[in-house]
Amino acid sequence: MRILYYDCFAGISGDMNLGAMIDLGVPESYLVSELEKLNIKGFSLKVEPDLRRGISGTKAQVIVKKNLFEKHRHLRHVEEIVNGSTLSDNVKALSMKIFTLIAVAEAKVHQIEIQKVHFHEVGALDSIADIVGAAICLDYLKVDKVLSAPIQLGGGTVKCDHGIMPVPAPATALIVKDVPVKTGLVQHEATTPTGAAILVATVDEYTEQINFPISKTGYGIGQRDVSEVPNVLRVYLSEVENTSADMKEETAIVLECNIDDMNPEHYSYVLDKLFDAGASDAWLVPIIMKKSRPAITLSVLCTPEKAGLMKVIIFTNTTSIGLREYTVTKNMLTRIEKNVATQYGNVRVKQSIFQGKIVNSKPEFDDCKALAIKNNLAIDEIEREVMKNL
Repeated sequence: MRILYYDCFAGISGDMNLGAMIDLGVPESYLVSELEKLNIKGFSLKVEPDLRRGISGTKAQVIVKKNLFEKHRHLRHVEEIVNGSTLSDNVKALSMKIFTLIAVAEAKVHQIEIQKVHFHEVGALDSIADIVGAAICLDYLKVDKVLSAPIQLGGGTVKCDHGIMPVPAPATALIVKDVPVKTGLVQHEATTPTGAAILVATVDEYTEQINFPISKTGYGIGQRDVSEVPNVLRVYLSEVENTSADMKEETAIVLECNIDDMNPEHYSYVLDKLFDAGASDAWLVPIIMKKSRPAITLSVLCTPEKAGLMKVIIFTNTTSIGLREYTVTKNMLTRIEKNVATQYGNVRVKQSIFQGKIVNSKPEFDDCKALAIKNNLAIDEIEREVMKNL
């Protein structure tokens, strides 16, 4: 499994991304030859080693010919250029996904239809190269998953065609809606609309937890060198061996709260409410709090989509007035269920598979309990019968 991780501690722009991808291992010659498939003239790619605050990396610049008349392009013009090229279908689709994110944001900012947006910035040759180049690089790396740290947006103001704007620029603010961000590390535009759109279009998960081996690190050098914070984009590439095709990985949320003033009889009711609402798991752990008070930690594991509902249940059914929330990665074995016939009746059995082999078989407790009651037997006798007939 190949993982690409964006460490956007100083933000991201289109050219920083290209530099980082080349520094990570995308051949410059390959990127140039693929960009030539756009069949548009007037720009070239300049790649050179550079340094920012002691960090060495690759600086990539799209050089547009001076005095070249650059007409305003609309989304359909860009689409004609991209789809009329001989680039792969994957590169075309990802390129247009990035362009569309920016177009939708610009249209909303200026209160116009998306097809009437003038790509005075995004439709310029350098932006086309940055965006299509990003898609080319990602396609070349053949990564299975893209992760990113929260995006540093910067602070202060930025000058654009419409005047002086606060950071983040209005289009950038719309593009990163619902995405984890940070602000204020530097007093300039750390993340451009193009950089933001590249991330939003490609990232599968935002997390500050790096729980994978780093195989290679790349640095994309930015155009600025005016602050103590190095103007670089750092990216990691991870090569994780697939130990089994039988393992599934997904993101989950853990909610926790410490409770020392609730009637213990109520916990069973709260757990039932959480499970009925779709919690993947919920549990209680006895703890000792300040002043040696005995208390309980209530923990809930759920999907990101269920987190809001779980919070409502906790706050309305317990005495907690606050909770902790963090993201975890779940690794789960493939599970199958089969019915096993015994002399006492049928019992469902859940089996787990790892590396192509069944590593665990567990009879369904409720089925065993029902048969034990019906036949006046001990539950373990029913379970032994099930395993004998499995």
